[in-house]
Amino acid sequence: MPERPAPPPLPAGRNLLFLREEELRLAQDLLYFGYRDFTAGADRILEGHGMGRAHHRVLHFVGRAPGIRVGDLLAILGITKQSLGRVLQPMIESGLVAQAPGRADKRQRLLSLTPAGEALERQLFAAQREWVLRAYREAGPQAVEGFRQVMRALMGPEARRQFEGLEREAAPGRAQPAFLRSA
Repeated sequence: MPERPAPPPLPAGRNLLFLREEELRLAQDLLYFGYRDFTAGADRILEGHGMGRAHHRVLHFVGRAPGIRVGDLLAILGITKQSLGRVLQPMIESGLVAQAPGRADKRQRLLSLTPAGEALERQLFAAQREWVLRAYREAGPQAVEGFRQVMRALMGPEARRQFEGLEREAAPGRAQPAFLRSA
């Protein structure tokens, strides 16, 4: 008996009116598997430096906002000072991150990447850039916009505010993110 052709794929959002538990579990599966593969290349690079994903997050956000205050980085990462200290102090000692006193308030600590930190952050970005670029190209502009809407909807209000600051910085005219304005 000849094989029947596979049925056409179901349209995206096929059960949006009836978000069954299985559809929600499949969404979680997508997030887990996508994140695993998205981070794999960067994880290999980090492992070669004796670092992990917490170090990557610091490199990413300090690289995105040079001169960021420690308090603002804590808010973005949603971690305690003690947790950040365990990651940040070795990065400062190894010459990846520089720390300077605040301009107006000398008690503040402002963080920026050193040239070595910038080089590592660029290497990590390059490893992940290709994954995002390929996925965006395969999915197309409408799907990319849908992805952005879903990811925004997954964020809580504080994360959304922080992301919007980064988004504004990336826009033409480059307004400074809110968390850097009073530094």
